[in-house]
Order: sequence, then C-alpha cells, then structure tokens
Amino acid sequence: MSLETLLQAPPVSGSSNAAFSAETFDQAVMSTYGRFPLALERGAGCRVWDVDGKEYLDFVAGIATCTLGHAHPVMVETVTQQMQTLHHVSNLYYVPQQGALAQWLTSHSCADRAFFCNSGAEANEAAIKLARKYAHTVRNIAEPVIITANASFHGRTLATVTATGQPKYQKNFSPLVPGFHYVPYNDLAALEAAIATLDQDSPRVAAIMLEPLQGEGGVNPGDRVYFQRVRELCTERNILLMIDEVQAGMGRTGCYWGHEMLDIEADVFTSAKGLGGGVPIGAMLCQEEFAVFQPGDHASTYGGNPFVCAVALAVCQTLERENILANVRDRGDQLRAGLQGLIGAYPAVFTQVRGWGLINGLVLSPDTELTALDVVKAAMDSGLLLVPAGPKVVRLVPPLIVSEAEVEEAIAIVQKTLEQLL
Repeated sequence: MSLETLLQAPPVSGSSNAAFSAETFDQAVMSTYGRFPLALERGAGCRVWDVDGKEYLDFVAGIATCTLGHAHPVMVETVTQQMQTLHHVSNLYYVPQQGALAQWLTSHSCADRAFFCNSGAEANEAAIKLARKYAHTVRNIAEPVIITANASFHGRTLATVTATGQPKYQKNFSPLVPGFHYVPYNDLAALEAAIATLDQDSPRVAAIMLEPLQGEGGVNPGDRVYFQRVRELCTERNILLMIDEVQAGMGRTGCYWGHEMLDIEADVFTSAKGLGGGVPIGAMLCQEEFAVFQPGDHASTYGGNPFVCAVALAVCQTLERENILANVRDRGDQLRAGLQGLIGAYPAVFTQVRGWGLINGLVLSPDTELTALDVVKAAMDSGLLLVPAGPKVVRLVPPLIVSEAEVEEAIAIVQKTLEQLL
C-alpha cells in the first residue's frame, strides 16, 4: 500500500469517538503524564487524526521517534511479515535479525559491538554498567564516578534519573544511586576542574556521559571545540566518552549520529527512539576494547528479538536507500529559515532558534508572558502538534520524511497561532 493510499484511507472500521472516554481512561491508567486533551486514532506519513476525525500535522513524531512517520509502507510490510514468521525467542539462541541489525549499526558508526534492549533508559543503564565494570576490571577504580551535564536527560530508571542533571526529575526518589557528578554543559573549565578534584588523590572518573545536543534540556547543541577537548581528555586519561544518542541519533541531525556533527568518535554511545521508528528498541554500542561484558553480566528478555530487530533494520536500510539524511538537512535548513523569519516578525516574543537537522527549538524571550506550553496548546487547536522542551522552548521534531510543503505549512500555522495569542 502506498503512502498516498494510506493518507486517503478512512478510519478503521468500528472506531469512533464513542469508543473512547477520557474519564474511564483516567480511572484505570496511572497518572504519570500530563496529557493534552487529545486522543489520536490513526496516522499516515506526517499526519495524524484524532477520534473525532480532525487532522493534525505531526511535528512531534512520538517525541523524535517516528523516523519514517506513521504507517510507512516499509514498516507495515516488515511488521506483517515478521509477525507472521517469528516474533520472539529470547537471547538463549542466535537471532539472525539481531546480528544483521548489529552489523548495519557497526558498519555505519565508530562502534564494533552492540547490545540490544527496549528503550533509551535501558540503553543508558547498560552504558553505566559497562563503564563501572571497565573501571573496576581494567582501571582498578574502587568507587568510579561518571560525570554528566546539568540540564541533561538520560532516562527514568533510578540510575539514569540520577545521571540526569535536572533535580525536578529526581525529587522524592532518594536515595539516588551514588557515583555521579554534574557539570555545566559546554563549559570546559568546569569539566577540567571537576576531573582535577575528583582524581586528586587517585583516579575516580570512569566516564563522561553527554548528549551531543540536549533535547529535553532545551534543544542545546554541543559546542564543537568543547567536545573535541573532552575527547582529548578522555583519551589522555583512559576515561570512557559515552554519548547519549537516544534523541539526536538515527539521522535526526542530518548525520546518522549527533556526535558526527562534532567531529568526534565515542567510546560508547546509546540509541533508541528513532532506531525502531516507533517500535520499542534500544541499543548500547561500543568500540571493541571497551566491550567488557561477559555472559551473565547484563541481559534483556525482550531486547533484540526478531520482531523489533527486523523493523529497526528496515528503518535503517530505508534511511540509507532513500537518502533521507539529505532531506533532513534540506528541510532543517528550510525550517530554521522560516523560524528565523518569525523571530524577525516577533522580536519581543522569540530570541533564537537552536538545533541541527530536524531537531529544533524556538526559544521564547524571558520577558514575554507566553510559555512554550501556551504556544503548543494554541498550535494544537490550529492543527499542528508541537512539544515543549522546558518552559520557554518550543521543540519541532517532525518525521524525517517531512516534505517542503509540510514545513511551509507548519511555519504558517505557527504564525497564525502567534497572531491569535498576541
């Protein structure tokens, strides 16, 4: 089935607004999310429809996850074929699809080995464990410390929420996991001072874990000079450089991996979100000399099963075969140019646009009373889905297949939204 056919397809037979009730939903589902009053029913390409049939242009993409958009024909075909063949067997056996995906990932990155799990948090958890084992067994560090950045986001498990340099995510979950130290992002002097202090008596710094671009922290791109010096420091001191590619990876920046934008190689990096195009999968990848895990050290029941690996491989191959990275770069340039125009038209509202490729943040002025949530809610009413990245940053992360016309449409809706708000 072609994308054009999917776009014109009617709702699934029997689906209706009567089948959904927010009240009964809230009675049964734990309140861990602040949900918008919107129930989505189907999607095709860069568009989704709610249970009332209203159409939206999707510039959230499951929060930078639906790489190929919704109901992409390649994914539909792969999901169908693999589910009809074999979907899960566990890692007690060889999984050919897992091996093929690992080979694609390692041949398109600086990594040599891959470990598969189910999410970005689990991938980062695996990286943390790998760093600790490397510190204990190779460097003889008794109490290893991992340095992360303020305003970072690495996940919601107890270890990854501790690695996350945002106290609001850690509140009421103490005692947190020991062994983490925070420094300001892109601040070389602060990082060097932290290493000097932590390693003053004996080596303690096992790893430095950074996002190449902070997504949840406000769409803050990494500074190239900073990251290149971090790479030098890690090499000089045998510290692992671990890059969290959960949001910035898999082509979203216009390169396969965000750290390529910084002209560095990672010792360890993690992936999830866009890797499966919306199917849950995570991966921790590393260079050969750091692959210290042995049987029994780490595991995941669902990780790397035939179903998810077949879909993820199809996503990877489609990115490459259709040269989607070129579209990411072109549409990203177009989107930032359009947003810059809005900044020029509303200088009292916006200060800048930040980002790479198709992960961009429109930054509101600290002097305006408008918040990112205000803009997101108003845009939703006008048929455009956006997502905040903090109180003053509106994040735009459409599927990587977004078209020139769709970018123009999104910019026009944002402008219309602002005219209504101001």
